[in-house]
Amino acid sequence: MTRPAQMKRKRHRLCRWLLRLCAGALPIVLVLAMPARAQDPRSLAGEMIGQWELATAGRDKTCVVTLKTDPAPQGLKLELEKGCAAALPFTRSVVAWSVKGLDIVRLQDAQGQSVIDLTEVESGIFEGLRSGEGVYLLQNLAAARELSKSTDQLIGDWSMVRGNGTAICTLTLTNTEVSPDTFAVFLKPRCDAAVATFAPKSWRIERGEIQLISAKGEVWRFEADDHAQWRRVPDSADPLIMMRQ
Repeated sequence: MTRPAQMKRKRHRLCRWLLRLCAGALPIVLVLAMPARAQDPRSLAGEMIGQWELATAGRDKTCVVTLKTDPAPQGLKLELEKGCAAALPFTRSVVAWSVKGLDIVRLQDAQGQSVIDLTEVESGIFEGLRSGEGVYLLQNLAAARELSKSTDQLIGDWSMVRGNGTAICTLTLTNTEVSPDTFAVFLKPRCDAAVATFAPKSWRIERGEIQLISAKGEVWRFEADDHAQWRRVPDSADPLIMMRQ
């Protein structure tokens, strides 16, 4: 299966799960299920107008960027929220924006040089890398805030089961924040050895996935499947599934 097809399938699965979960999740569904845009840079530029969240991959540092249509030297005007320079120091150099190619949003300096190029990796989500710093994400501000709220719907007890339906562990996702947008998770007694050895200590929602994180920083990723469950990815012959208790 091609990467675009995998992305599309993943978005559709997540949308179906959210619809079953809570009618209030509709704004998320509308954003994540947007049809692919025509391959036209002008179309992308038009859709980018408005407020966006620029953030580190873990969203521990964020900055609100308003992209405008007004012309600026070498590009278009933008406005950075007060505090952006403190949260993301590289934004001090950003004075304009432009679209490059079919799916790249460029934040640029006064000379028109790239400060960071962000490529669309999912509908409405852009990813960019700054050497020596790491990955940054750009996504619609309203969508970013709605996705943050969705963590509240996941708090509680979950069963971890094999593909044959055998329960191997029970865990509790809490709303106790251990770091920005990351929360404590607790295993109940008598878990399967594989889960007990992994020993997740925290969890978070990132790009529509539930991520369980061990004390060593190892990550198990789960995505919503067609049956309102969360399946570990990449998939395997003996799948691991998280189900609400």
